Amino acid sequence: MSDVTSLDDLAADPLQVARAAADYIARATGVPTHDVALVLGSGWGGAADLLGDTVAELPSHEVPGFSAPAVVGHVGTIRSIRLDGAPGTPVRHALVLGSRTHLYEGRGVRRVVHGVRTAAAAGAKTVVLTNGCGGLNLAWGPGTPVLISDHVNLTGTSPLEGATFVDLTNLYSSRLRAIAREVDPTLDEGVYVQFPGPHYETPAEVKMAGVIGGDLVGMSTGLEAIAARYAGLEVLGISLVTNLAAGISPTPLSHAEVIEAGIAAGPRISALLAEIVRML
Repeated sequence: MSDVTSLDDLAADPLQVARAAADYIARATGVPTHDVALVLGSGWGGAADLLGDTVAELPSHEVPGFSAPAVVGHVGTIRSIRLDGAPGTPVRHALVLGSRTHLYEGRGVRRVVHGVRTAAAAGAKTVVLTNGCGGLNLAWGPGTPVLISDHVNLTGTSPLEGATFVDLTNLYSSRLRAIAREVDPTLDEGVYVQFPGPHYETPAEVKMAGVIGGDLVGMSTGLEAIAARYAGLEVLGISLVTNLAAGISPTPLSHAEVIEAGIAAGPRISALLAEIVRML
């Protein structure tokens, strides 16, 4: 029998590995079921501290199928948090995934989407996917949060294997976006274009993204959203514009710029996200 705790085993069933990860999390945290999951990208990490009381925090690399983060600005932990709620309301728990695997790390698509599959196996019905990204809209300066209304997948791959056909209409839930706008009516929305990375997009690629309907460009989220839909999760996507995209920005792009913009916007967007999650 293959080791179902390893995604590196070609014979492993990724859904069984997700189940093993969820079982490990339940035992290690003492929380049998989580209601909502969050994947916190660049700039969004501070939201975890505002959601409620942390029940347990696990090093991600100890959980089956997960690895330590390879990107500066990402947190290598998985946290179980008891969500703040009004007295008398049912107790809810959030699973916060601070360790995200990107396609450009070369670990394979199964690793990229393992977090959302684990969230579904852990009982979550909703997942919030966040990221830091480049913006095409001049009105969205660094530090602007933008709801994702749809995406374009330019990675050339999919997390679904075999003859697995999934409808992606309303992939980024209009219901959840409406809830987010109840918290902040000023939130804009746009189409996210996922490139494979790790290099930043060229000005020509950014121009192409705009022609095909894109408003935001980045290297994550889209593949996770597809896997989340297949797993039955309702998806809310939120991007933090950390810089204007190549050819729109008057200066060269750098990861340091992304980190700096995330730090500057962190307190404001973290409070926003925490309030949205409490309403989901």
